[in-house]
Amino acid sequence: MNLAQSSVPTDGIAGWATDLVEAAGGPGAGLAIALENLFPPLPSEVILPLTGFAAGQGVLSLPSALFWTTLGSVVGAVALYWIGLLVGRDHMHAAWARLPLVKASDLVRTEEWFARHGTKAVFLGRMVPVFRSLISVPAGVERMRLPVFLGLTALGSLIWNSVLVMAGYWLGDQWDVVETYVGLLSKAVLALSAVALVAYVVVRLRGRRPTGAHRADGSRRADRSRRDADPSGQEADRTGREADRTGGA
Repeated sequence: MNLAQSSVPTDGIAGWATDLVEAAGGPGAGLAIALENLFPPLPSEVILPLTGFAAGQGVLSLPSALFWTTLGSVVGAVALYWIGLLVGRDHMHAAWARLPLVKASDLVRTEEWFARHGTKAVFLGRMVPVFRSLISVPAGVERMRLPVFLGLTALGSLIWNSVLVMAGYWLGDQWDVVETYVGLLSKAVLALSAVALVAYVVVRLRGRRPTGAHRADGSRRADRSRRDADPSGQEADRTGREADRTGGA
């Protein structure tokens, strides 16, 4: 069946993906998903359900749809992994040092976190909108072993792709319902990320108090510490002042 004769839009991203799938079948769907990994604004919530719908219409088989879209996900992720690998840790630290409101220790803690939880981050990140593409870059920067990265990426991508492809396959002409709900999820992820970023900036700005204020606070704290540590000295000072007043009288 020709998808153009169905309810699939013929313009925009859906029209572009339709043309690719119709022209090249499974490899076309794989190419579309590889590009979606490299350019996150291309939404997988459109391409994958549409591919499932195409499989339901006989344009390609369901196993072919799952195989090629997962392969496309892995190819796109590996490209981003190599970008992170080429950038490297030294360049990342140098670029980080030029950013405002950040500390080198923040990046070090992030690296330590990734060293402990990187495998879970790569696997689960493949199933989170927006981050499913971005997670490949730190994996490359931190030089995660390529076989491990490939295995985790393939498994996570297979799960995500299967859910969306099968949804499009079962929903048929209503495949675009998937786009609505996954689009809401993407917006929620972006909103939470924005809130986290704003909170981070606010905390950093509050921590950047004027140097003079820091020195004054430090002097006051030092005076209090000396008084607390040497009460006999305070008593001697008071006795001396009273003797001076008596002598003056």
